[in-house]
Amino acid sequence: MANGQDSIDDGSFLPKWRLKTEGVIAPDERLPAGQTILAGIQHVVAMFGSTAIAPILMGFPPNIAILFSGIGTLLFFLCVRGRVPSYLGSSFAFIAVVIAATGYSGSGPNPNIPVALGGIIAAGAVYTIIGLIVQTVGYAWVEKLMPPVVTGAIVAAIGLNLAPVAVKAVSGAPLDTWVGLLTVLAVGLIAVRAPGMLGRLPVLLGGLTGYLAYFVATNLMGLGHAIDFSGVAAASWFGMPAFTAPVFQANAMLLIAPVAIVLVAENLGHIKAIGVMTGRNLDPYIGRAFIGDGVATMLSASGGGTGVTTYAENMGVMAVTRIYSTLIFVVAAAVAILLGFSPKFGALILTIPGPVIGGLTIVVFGLISATAGRIWVQNHVDFSSSRNLITVGATLTVAAGDLTLKFGGMTLGGIGTATFGAILLYHLLGNRHPEDQGLTH
Repeated sequence: MANGQDSIDDGSFLPKWRLKTEGVIAPDERLPAGQTILAGIQHVVAMFGSTAIAPILMGFPPNIAILFSGIGTLLFFLCVRGRVPSYLGSSFAFIAVVIAATGYSGSGPNPNIPVALGGIIAAGAVYTIIGLIVQTVGYAWVEKLMPPVVTGAIVAAIGLNLAPVAVKAVSGAPLDTWVGLLTVLAVGLIAVRAPGMLGRLPVLLGGLTGYLAYFVATNLMGLGHAIDFSGVAAASWFGMPAFTAPVFQANAMLLIAPVAIVLVAENLGHIKAIGVMTGRNLDPYIGRAFIGDGVATMLSASGGGTGVTTYAENMGVMAVTRIYSTLIFVVAAAVAILLGFSPKFGALILTIPGPVIGGLTIVVFGLISATAGRIWVQNHVDFSSSRNLITVGATLTVAAGDLTLKFGGMTLGGIGTATFGAILLYHLLGNRHPEDQGLTH
């Protein structure tokens, strides 16, 4: 890691990457071509587990999502002028609101994808506007509007709101329940016990474990509905994916757009963390990163893809390998785009059994909620403060109970109610006493 917070802006649009063959590889340095390609492929593997699962949970075609994750990463790379090493993958923050907006049953293609796409574009537009403001005046106002107690409550609300969907997915036949629980256990064991890079791929490897268990139980032992591989056999290796045009409905847009707030908090935290890892001051690129992520989200949804965000999995790979060169993400993006044009790859992803998806959702949605705890702990949120306690308590109850508000012909679901409610309630309550600041110092 470099010492201090050095600048990597030499005035040129893109860095002049210096060749380096060992040690820490900084964002403006590069490995030899062969090693750069391998490092890029490694990042595709790291993001694959989540980026392939997220669209399936919403009923989106995985090919489209992976294709636009690659395109979005390239767009982000250009927006930050090649200075911020990051990959844009399918955001789990959209899952709950997309399911709520479309009434998705949880299995098979989502028939209401166009409605969700309009909402995702709305979220991307809000995100982009926030980025433009941050680029102009800085990001201090974001932290004032949404302090850690509020962002944590919003993040927890998303996970809790979706909990019934996760449990329902593994509550069918007894085999479904056991395979789902085995998948949960496998993800946990791999995350905690697996050595080196394997421990960075718990969703991918845990899902594979559940997949093999279900295959043995059904295809080999005949204990349930067997996995059908006929679609994989019939699919071609390369071909154009099926793009979908968005439809704009006020209810869906109002429900999904608030996710932009979560993406802002998430991306801000990621860029700060990357700055610490690389020893570089990336604050000047926060606004650009928001804009790049927001525009990439709008572009993705315009063609049928999911909303995108920076990825913790890829940050983990960088932390392990100490390779921060932004060029490796150009390679990763190119590989993802190639996978997006493979119908056979998409057909294979769609063979993942429902109980395995259910087990993964239990972990993923739980981790979304648990992330709130990390936000509160890292920022020393004081829950002896009545203001903080009431804000969080009310927000979580509203989300878990899926409280819906109606405004004329528009409907605000549990996630939206919790999001706006957390922000408004926190600021309306104010501070009655100086010692009730909500944060310990």
